[in-house]
Amino acid sequence: MSSRRAVVTVLTAPGDPEPPGTDILRTRAEVRVAVDEASLRSALPGTDVMMVTDFRTEALVAAWPAADRLQWIHATSAGVDALMFPALVESDVVVTNARGIFDRTIAEYVLCTLLMFAKDFAGSLRYQREHRWQHRDSERLEGQRVLVVGAGSIGRQIARLASAVGLLVHGVARSARHDDPDFIAVHPQAELMSQLALADFVVIAAPLTPQTQGLFGREAFAAMKSTARLINIGRGPIVRTDDLIVALEQGSIAGAALDVFEEEPLPQKHPLWDMPNVIMTAHMAGDFIGWQRALTDQFLENFDRWHRGEALFNPVDKRLGYAGR
Repeated sequence: MSSRRAVVTVLTAPGDPEPPGTDILRTRAEVRVAVDEASLRSALPGTDVMMVTDFRTEALVAAWPAADRLQWIHATSAGVDALMFPALVESDVVVTNARGIFDRTIAEYVLCTLLMFAKDFAGSLRYQREHRWQHRDSERLEGQRVLVVGAGSIGRQIARLASAVGLLVHGVARSARHDDPDFIAVHPQAELMSQLALADFVVIAAPLTPQTQGLFGREAFAAMKSTARLINIGRGPIVRTDDLIVALEQGSIAGAALDVFEEEPLPQKHPLWDMPNVIMTAHMAGDFIGWQRALTDQFLENFDRWHRGEALFNPVDKRLGYAGR
């Protein structure tokens, strides 16, 4: 790289504090902070690198014409669907993501929901609130079949933890993999419906792309076992919410654990809140104590590589919309 001091623009949500560790970044580069379209349009001229923490914003799309030196955008999230607008996809700007930061904690979340379903913890908590002593039998997880839709780095961690408690874990990916060390088998996308019919638990860990948007609708729920449970830690729009509600109400599937939704935050009067066979959390499956600083540390490590002219880790295939497995 040249001796010129690099310019890094950090795009955050309005009202959010600067990411922890930004003070360290300031010792290595000129740092500009933007929170909306106007401030980003002002900051982008001369910017070499962007760190995007507000991945839902549309400010970057609107301010894009002001980017005259931009070489690299880093998203502090695993999903980069909000960044995949045509001008960026067609450009030479490299995109990286936060792959690896949230994988293990998301897998722990999935393991927790698997156990909660098998041991009916939702029922136990209801009975506790009612001061009701209600004995009943519960399921064994060992030997049940899990289908992980999206066999990337997060899916791999899910497979490892689920396998550790005796579950039989299969995956679905863009193409088949017959020698994967963490899955019994990874099936191609074309076999999704036939694999859904065999699964006791279905975990969505796929990125949001044009191919996965709305993937789980009436056809997918009709293909699943009536005793199967759905877990979504991927992206909300992969599931058609109205179709899910019908499937839950009609008993096409037995339950759902949802961390992501088509509409966030979920409206207070939404029917999902009161469904007894639904477990919900507020888009927090991967968020552990200290995650914000971990994201900045990951960016700083990659920034040092960029500054030395080395290859960046976690490059996103902009055509596919996600990083490699």
